[in-house]
Amino acid sequence: MIKLYHKVILGIVVNSLILSCNQNLETKPIVEDKLSRELMFEKGIEIKNTNFNGNAWLKMLIAEDSINRNSVGIVTFEPSSRTNWHYHPNGQIIISIGGEGYYQEKGGPKNILKKGDVVKCPPNLPHWHGASESQEFIQIAITSRIDGPTVWLDPVLEEEYHAKVN
Repeated sequence: MIKLYHKVILGIVVNSLILSCNQNLETKPIVEDKLSRELMFEKGIEIKNTNFNGNAWLKMLIAEDSINRNSVGIVTFEPSSRTNWHYHPNGQIIISIGGEGYYQEKGGPKNILKKGDVVKCPPNLPHWHGASESQEFIQIAITSRIDGPTVWLDPVLEEEYHAKVN
């Protein structure tokens, strides 16, 4: 009789726990920020210089040093923000990781960049990149500094930015 009594009490306790756990899950939905689930790194520090048009942020992952002359950073562009025309003496690699952006080489068409697109910018070729008009754009920029720093040029003209995409 005592064993049966213990089984009944144990059954009531277990069922109560199961029901209370289920109630909590059903009555307290888990709300997550979609962007925080998708981003691996924080936004970084706002870029405050004249080489960018609009708001952009930089999260440096690897800074160049005397042993490894490559830098790796994540740049987040607000919609319509972009770099000035510029070039890199050793080129650059851009990996699109979020949103929608543009990339254009001097004399070439403006191209759309979406998550997963990769661009290999040739050495010493002026180009610009940034966000589309309607979406932010997030990129990883890998830049070799062996032959010197980025050379910044003129701002991208509004008619260049708003030109037809390829």
